Amino acid sequence: MLKTRMTEIFGVQHPIAMGGMQNVGKAELVSAVANAGGLGFLTALTQPTPDALAREIDRCRAMTDRPFGVNLTVLPSIDPPPYQDYCRVIIESGVRIVETAGSNPRPFVDAFKAAGIKVLHKCVAVRHALSAERMGVDAVSIDGFECAGHPGEDDIPGLILIPATADKLKVPILASGGFADGRGLVAALALGAEGISMGTRFCATQEAPIHDAFKQRIVANDERETDLIFRTYRNTARVGRNMISRQVIEREGQGLPFGEVAELVSGARGRAALISGDTEDGIWWAGTVQGLIHDVPTVVDLIERIVADARVILEQRLNRVLAP
Repeated sequence: MLKTRMTEIFGVQHPIAMGGMQNVGKAELVSAVANAGGLGFLTALTQPTPDALAREIDRCRAMTDRPFGVNLTVLPSIDPPPYQDYCRVIIESGVRIVETAGSNPRPFVDAFKAAGIKVLHKCVAVRHALSAERMGVDAVSIDGFECAGHPGEDDIPGLILIPATADKLKVPILASGGFADGRGLVAALALGAEGISMGTRFCATQEAPIHDAFKQRIVANDERETDLIFRTYRNTARVGRNMISRQVIEREGQGLPFGEVAELVSGARGRAALISGDTEDGIWWAGTVQGLIHDVPTVVDLIERIVADARVILEQRLNRVLAP
């Protein structure tokens, strides 16, 4: 067992988290991560209503008696979801750990902290991590440029971003973006993190609630098979490369406004693709870590392998480097 401030604060066995992932962070996968000793997050906005989230929390509790959390991502929108109602459900459901992400989470962080909930905030820059620390969060997840989803606009890879964040923060940090195995876990610990958070790697597990075609696509892809879209809109997103992502980049290159790509990247279209197995019809999140993913194990096998490999590296390989 590897003991860090992450395992102590969140009461989990291993310093490995599964961050919130839209359309993926459901009870089947989150409970499997919890049962394997990691920390998984249900994704609140994957559920169509706050009441549906309450039912999903109950469903997850029926599958595990170990700690798990809920992700609440707050984004600016013309027609925003009822964030306050989702927040209320999380608190009333007795969830003890929350991952926040997005812009201006302070009102929600304050509400969660007042309810005695541990808060982990996901960031993509040192300045954002410092702001989160001032809000009173218990830990920060820092996403390097390699990550799937939104890496921000600074383009700083984890090798720099993780230690730069560790140098400035007093609260523990989790390293995210580019992690899939024991080597990555040891590297993250060496860089000053207290654990790792993985997304793409957990998508390629047997319990992930997506079509097997996507899991096999991740295994077949290498580290080059992602695209950065929305760069011209200052909302960069890293996705798995496919016909849709190339079309988006082409339209952006023509200087077209977001309205001209919206139908290509709609959430409903991507969600339908994850169910149907059509990896070319809709955008889907994937990081450069695809190049390190070569199988589709169970979650427990994956986590046990990562921890075992990390121990071998720490106890054997690195010890050989130290001259007597």
